[in-house]
Amino acid sequence: MSQTQLQKQQAAAPQSAANAKPAKELYPMVDWKYDSFLWIMSLLEETFFREVHPRSAWRVPKHGPVLFVAAPHANQFVDALVLQRTLQKEAKRRVSLLIAQKSVSGFIGWASRQVGSVPVGRPQDSAKPGQGTVYLPSPVDDPTLVRGIGTNFTEFGEVGGIIFLPSAKGQSGESLDISEVIGPEEVRIKRPPKGKLAMTQLTGRDDVDPNGKLLNKEDKKPREGYQGIKYKIAPHVDQSKVFQAVFDRLASGGCVGIFPEGGSHDRTELLPLKAGVALMALGTLADHPDCGLKIVPVGMNYFHAHKFRSRAVVEFGAPLEIPRNLVEAYSNGGKDGRREAVGQVLDMVHEALSAVTVSVPDYDTLMVIQAARRLYNPTGKPLPLPVVVELNRRLALGYEKYKDDPRVKELKEAVTEYNKQLRYLNIRDHQVEKAKLSWFTVVLTFLKRLGMLLALSAGVIPGLLLFAPVFIACKVISHKKAKEALAGSVVKVQGKDVIATWKLLVALALAPLCYNTYAIITLYMVHKHRYYGYIPEWVPLWAVYIACCGFFISLTFAALRFGEVGMDIMKSLRPLALCINPASSYNVAKLRERRAELKAQVTEIINTIGPEMFPDFEHSRLLAPADSAARAAARKEAGVSSPPISPNRPSYDRRSSYGVSVNGNDSPPFHAPTRRGTTSSSRNIPYNESFSNIAQAQIFATRPTTPSSHSRASSSGGRPGSAGFPVAGFTALDSAEGFDEASKKIRAAMKERGEMRRRKSQAKQFMMGDEGTSEEDGSDGVEFNDRRKGQ
Repeated sequence: MSQTQLQKQQAAAPQSAANAKPAKELYPMVDWKYDSFLWIMSLLEETFFREVHPRSAWRVPKHGPVLFVAAPHANQFVDALVLQRTLQKEAKRRVSLLIAQKSVSGFIGWASRQVGSVPVGRPQDSAKPGQGTVYLPSPVDDPTLVRGIGTNFTEFGEVGGIIFLPSAKGQSGESLDISEVIGPEEVRIKRPPKGKLAMTQLTGRDDVDPNGKLLNKEDKKPREGYQGIKYKIAPHVDQSKVFQAVFDRLASGGCVGIFPEGGSHDRTELLPLKAGVALMALGTLADHPDCGLKIVPVGMNYFHAHKFRSRAVVEFGAPLEIPRNLVEAYSNGGKDGRREAVGQVLDMVHEALSAVTVSVPDYDTLMVIQAARRLYNPTGKPLPLPVVVELNRRLALGYEKYKDDPRVKELKEAVTEYNKQLRYLNIRDHQVEKAKLSWFTVVLTFLKRLGMLLALSAGVIPGLLLFAPVFIACKVISHKKAKEALAGSVVKVQGKDVIATWKLLVALALAPLCYNTYAIITLYMVHKHRYYGYIPEWVPLWAVYIACCGFFISLTFAALRFGEVGMDIMKSLRPLALCINPASSYNVAKLRERRAELKAQVTEIINTIGPEMFPDFEHSRLLAPADSAARAAARKEAGVSSPPISPNRPSYDRRSSYGVSVNGNDSPPFHAPTRRGTTSSSRNIPYNESFSNIAQAQIFATRPTTPSSHSRASSSGGRPGSAGFPVAGFTALDSAEGFDEASKKIRAAMKERGEMRRRKSQAKQFMMGDEGTSEEDGSDGVEFNDRRKGQ
């Protein structure tokens, strides 16, 4: 080829590249399809859940690529619907979720295509029972060598495949990655098995510590005569197309969501995270280092996730940015560098998810923590859902650290016994505390609520009867599917994670069928004899059909709303009946006394352990101790002198935001400030993020930092890294001196800020020749002074 021809080809190359059509997106997202589908599905979400509360949605970046990692995956496809709806409503972001390849069929497959989901083939979906059994022949000297009895790894095993060990005693089985196939009965795995369960299964020995280490190092073999354990084996799954689709979506500024646990489950703790989330993030940054990718952790916190009309809190954590040194190690560090980078990213994601989820080792511990939270509640009234989740999380962290403390063990046993007594009497904890009325008042209350229940039943029964086939089918089919899911899983406990999904799917299919059946029956009666002469001849049949559909839907909705109130009333009748019955009222009175004792015990332990876990516990608590002596002791311990009390200053008890006295004295009520009366930085916080109520809970040892996405950095009120005045530098606002000092600091900061703006405005006017005045000149200072004068 001549040099002239080569130059012509090089000159034509850019033009041909510019004229080339862009590669077709593998899993495209169409905005109008996405929005339309979610709007329709929102009707189901709002019907199934009583409340879905978003928290810290301001943390979601408004622009740029975002990788959402959500956990725990406790509600199968409902998790995806709740996450996508929350992001669309609160953050105006559309997100493509990764979905299991085996689920992309039927209605779920069609729905996943409407929202641009990316199907992923999972090894566990293609796992099959393996031939023979497996064990570790040398667990001490060579823990990565796996030997089989009656196996055929050369035919059914391959490099990159996975061996799945069975679950047992409520623990999920471990997966072993195959790195080498040595022969029909021997393979080598990438890393030694972890955990007590896996080592016990592969060696048959009992001397295994919780970390999976053998206690007797001198015995280097499995138990004598041990024949191994059954297993499942899965082939290698090529995910290159999936990863490339994710890279392209993120590089173009889109959002991708993933549930990093790898599958739905109904456990009370997070499952080990899969490496896919780290590979996606690192791979995107390796190809596009300046794309600005952020990882946002999302906590999916449910209250009885599988039950109809339950509640949920979707909490967004602080965005994570992967350090460049990890991207460099992933790109140029070889095999070891990639492994180290992936491990560190997984650790970062796990830590971030732990900050937005409640994770406990088992269900019994969760019940104890929730009971302790109710006993510790200083307000005595229902707390907002975000507060409940935060209290549960703090208590779970405290339990994990002090679970071996004798005081905590004793308290756990006492609370567990208290829960058993509640179940025996079939009443709730909050009903015990309120069972203090006189017998005559209890009888009147019982009769009043019984009358209300009978009145509400008039609006419930018709819709309940019409919708009964759908209710029955939902319950039967969902529980059947839960059993099937449990039988085919190694991580599920009861299979409750699929119940809500199947309830929605069955209702989505049967409800229209049910309404149409009733409408057609009515239409037939109108056509035959004009519904016994009640329908005039001039009314067309199509109008009758439309009216019937609307009527039956309205009737069902009325039954839903009335039934929701009626169920709450019906649940309150049993404790009233127990108080009326002399034989049962004694048990309730004893239980109430026991509750008071437990409440004091829980409060004492938390107030004792709290300063050990949080060094600033006493300094930053906003609820004072129960009496003045305790307050004086706390000040003395913190090294703060007690301020003198003005003789003209009324000594009211400090009260919660609900107006309930913490000290228990009959003092005049202290009315907490409303949102209008709070500070500017507090008003800038979105309504569901206001900490006017959260601040009254003693469990918060440090001042929460939740600035508003609408507020400026200089008015963030002490947010880390902000230019505003530091809240941490304030003294406790429990005295006149402390309040005056805080006010002085605020006024000084506002004055300085106003002067800076005034100088900037004057300089701008001088440069531009503008004789007008700035609208922002001193606005903050004037607003603050006016507010102070109005007080």
